[in-house]
This record gives sequence, C-alpha cells and structure tokens, in this order.
Amino acid sequence: MAAHNGTTSRVSVHSKLTAVSSKPVEAGKIHQLSAVDHAMALHSLHVIFYYKKNPFGFFDLDPLRVSLSEVLSLYPPVTGRLKIGEAGNWEVKCNDAGVRVFRAKVGCTLDEWLRSADGAEEKDLTGWEEMPEDPSTWAPFRLQVTEFEGGGVAFGLSCPHIIANLTSVILIFKAWSETHRKETIGQPPLFHTSIPGETSVPKPLTNSFSHYAAKANAEVKPSSEKMATAAFKFSDSTIRQWFNTVGDRCPNATPFDLLASLFWMRIGRLKTPIHDHDHTLSVCLDLRRLVQPPIPLGYFGNALHFSTLSRTRKEMESNELGEVVDLMHQHISSVSKGQVRSAIDWLESQKEEGGKYAAPFRMYGPYLTCVNMEQMITGHQSLLYAASFENNEKPVHVSCHVGNVEGEGLVLVTPLEEGLARMVIVTLPMDELAKLCEDEGILRLEPKLLLHRNER
Repeated sequence: MAAHNGTTSRVSVHSKLTAVSSKPVEAGKIHQLSAVDHAMALHSLHVIFYYKKNPFGFFDLDPLRVSLSEVLSLYPPVTGRLKIGEAGNWEVKCNDAGVRVFRAKVGCTLDEWLRSADGAEEKDLTGWEEMPEDPSTWAPFRLQVTEFEGGGVAFGLSCPHIIANLTSVILIFKAWSETHRKETIGQPPLFHTSIPGETSVPKPLTNSFSHYAAKANAEVKPSSEKMATAAFKFSDSTIRQWFNTVGDRCPNATPFDLLASLFWMRIGRLKTPIHDHDHTLSVCLDLRRLVQPPIPLGYFGNALHFSTLSRTRKEMESNELGEVVDLMHQHISSVSKGQVRSAIDWLESQKEEGGKYAAPFRMYGPYLTCVNMEQMITGHQSLLYAASFENNEKPVHVSCHVGNVEGEGLVLVTPLEEGLARMVIVTLPMDELAKLCEDEGILRLEPKLLLHRNER
C-alpha cells in the first residue's frame, strides 16, 4: 500500500505484469515528437474509468490481456520507450517493451470511494510513477485494474503528456473495448499527419504568439498551500434551463461557453489577479478541428492550442453571466488556422542551434486555465462514456486529470453521457476550492459534487 501525507492508501496493488502487442513492431521504428509534444513535457495525464459492475465477472486477466495485446499492436508508441534522439530531442523507440499493468483492490464499495476518496488515492488508481533520469527501461504508459467491494471496478491509465493528450488516451481505452467486442475501431490511430506549421519566421499574431511567449517567460511561484480538486456534475436539464437565461445574449452558446464563463467569474472573486487590473483566462482547445482540412480525431499526440482572454476586475464584477458567455463564445469562434500556425511556429522558432527544442514550461498556467473537451462529442455520443466491454456496461464516472499543475489552477470541462450534461473538474489552492464548493453562483445550478480531495 502507498502512503500519502502520513495516511495509508486504501488501494492495495497485488500483482504486476507487462502487456505487449500481439504483432511484432517494425524493427528500428521511431515515433518523432512534435514541437507541441515537447512543450507539454512538464505535465502528466491520468484518466480513470469507473464501472458499476466488473465487465469480466469474476476477474480473469486472460481475456483482458488478449484484447489489450491486439489493440496495442495498433499503437506502437504506447509500448515503446522514451529516448533522446540525435538532435537532443525526445522521441519514442517503438521496441514493444510493453505497457505496465497492475491489478489492485480497494477495501470499500465504488459509491463509498466516490464519496470519500482524496486526490492522492485517486492517483493510486493509475499506477503512475514519475519518469526517472534514465527512462530506457521505464514504461511511459501504465494501466491499473482496481476492484472494489461489491463488484465495481476502475481502469486507470496514465502517461507523460509529452507523448499524447487526453483525447488520445481516451481513444486508446475506447479502442481496447471495441477490440474486446470484436468490433471495428471507431477512431483508428493516425501517426503520420503533422500539425500545420510553417517552421519559418513566426508571424506575431497577437493572441497566440504573445501568449506562448508570456507563458515561457512567466515565473510560476509554487503555492505554499496544497492544491485540491473537486468534480461538479451538471445535468442536461440544468444546462438547458440556464441556456434560456443567456440565450438572448448569446443564442449559439455551447455548454463549455456557459460553464467556463461561470467558473471563471466565480473563481475570479476568490483570487487576487496576477496583474493588478486584469483577470486572465488561458483557454485550451483541441486544434484537430481548428485547421483546414480538419485533422482526424484519431491523430495520436498533442493537438492543443492555448489562447488568452482578459477582463479588468471592474468588468468582471459588473458583467452579467450572459455578457461573459458571449465574450467566451466570440473568443473561441475567432481562433483561426493562422493563430494555430503562429503558435506552433513560435515553438519551432525557440529551437537551439542544431535543432534542439527549448526547455519546456508549464502550459497549464500561470493563469487560470480552462480546457475544452467538446471535441469528444460525436453526433450525440460522448466518447468518454462510450467504452463498453460486455453487456453494454458503460462507465458510471470518468475522471480526467493533468499532473504538475501550478499557478492559478485548472478547470477541465468534459461531456457526460446525457445530452448537454457536463462535468467540471477544478484544481485550485485548497482554501479557494473550499470556498468555491460553497459558492452560491455555482450551487444555483445544483451540481452533484464528487471526489472533493487534496491533490498534493
């Protein structure tokens, strides 16, 4: 059992193994990492899929390993190992060294866990281990299967953010469930489409170019207060009702526009802005659909674009929610292919002589960062809740986390299975989060609060 902050975790790992692909990987295959990949190197990803019933009955690892090995043969970088290439940049040696798989148990039911677990315990569901100085034998992708009393089970995946983003991790898990059911993979992986970038003299488009430069030069002072996380679930009916209140101001608003604006406003009341007169929000979008032609959702890697939105303290205090929702919607709608290209060009332009990328910096910060996961909606289906192994048993809860978040905090908006329903996962300094969980402006939307926990 792992110990955290003087307490013993309820998660007990009882076995470990390595899963490899069912087909040999091409000898000497290397997966190159992009400029955007390298920019995410300080962060890690953790995704946990909770199921009310164990889809494998009395848990038998053999059928699980067979389908896992089959899907891993489609993802050579997942079973590879990180190494430094000739130019001094990270790359993945696709040697099929395998994915670490852990089996664990928890001495409580799933419902009890969701009501009482803290952040350290939830991280224990992903088998995460920080990358060592020499990662040649270190498995970057880890899977943990944790059984709860009464039949519940959690599948936790983790990996360094330098290799993939949340979309890629979620789609790997979904592809595994489809492979297990002997079905065609809905979003097959794509490794050879590069993100558009001119790698020439960068064009200083104000919002994107300057935002990346500011991130790189910002001094992020670690908070003396522990970070904490809470998940707020908002129902479809609640979101529809609130759309009626802002519809006149912004008729085309999305659930992300509404929730990002609401949390930005309410969190802003708890903070002293980094600049005396500004409240600044860093907006993280998936760029697969921002470029033309769009990049397939199955593109494996980091396809993220960060932009910034600022309001004065006076504006934030005087504006109605509808006004900020309209501002948010206009900002997101205005993000262009040119801005995306400008941001990537800026990252490329920071290379040292010889082609080595500059040292990474915290992309989730220093300002409050809000991540839009609306790309995970296809048709009327949320891909986060689409993974069914047997008997159409889908996840009852999915947690997504980014590791090593500092600065003002992180707000992650993910689609739930039902219509416009959304979950907002918030990481803030502990005192601020405690106040946010009691904030009247948030509670008015009657969210269900889950996993209110200390992060570190």
